[in-house]
Amino acid sequence: MRAAEARAEHPVLKRLPRPSQRPSEQPGLREVMAQFATGVTVLTSAGDAAHGMTANAFSSVSIDPPMVLCCVSRAARMHASIVSAKSFAVSMLGADQRELARYFADWRRPGGLAQFDSVDWTAGPCTEAPLLTGALAWLECELRQVYEGGDHSIFLGEVVSASRGTGREALVFFGGGYHPVTSQVRGATA
Repeated sequence: MRAAEARAEHPVLKRLPRPSQRPSEQPGLREVMAQFATGVTVLTSAGDAAHGMTANAFSSVSIDPPMVLCCVSRAARMHASIVSAKSFAVSMLGADQRELARYFADWRRPGGLAQFDSVDWTAGPCTEAPLLTGALAWLECELRQVYEGGDHSIFLGEVVSASRGTGREALVFFGGGYHPVTSQVRGATA
């Protein structure tokens, strides 16, 4: 199929940069992805390589069976921790947990279980991974598959435990920063 026919069949292609544009004029992927608002989570794992990491590359995959995915750089300590534990937990952060998000994004924090000494948490009943107190919700997942995704791995986990807190305001990441989203957004109409 010729390019003109493809554009006619798929109008969205008209909005993509034309090949004649120099790559230096195009924004980088990180800059473009900063325009996509995402929820903020902290991934955790238990065991000898226990670790925690702020992550926004997280998504629901399936309701039956219940599955989620998270994407982690292969260079990150969290990667080896999930592989070693063969499980992970997810704490979905509330609007008042901005400092927790920053803490678990800081590579200078202590390693192993010592990094959890300054935060409130409970061991998950199924995976023993730390579940952060005050989060909006928590999931515990058994690792089912690992897929290569460039410099990251895509971890597919089957949810073995799910619970919800009482919070009503979420923390989102947008434009390079953390922002609160209140429950009032839920009632807004388009």
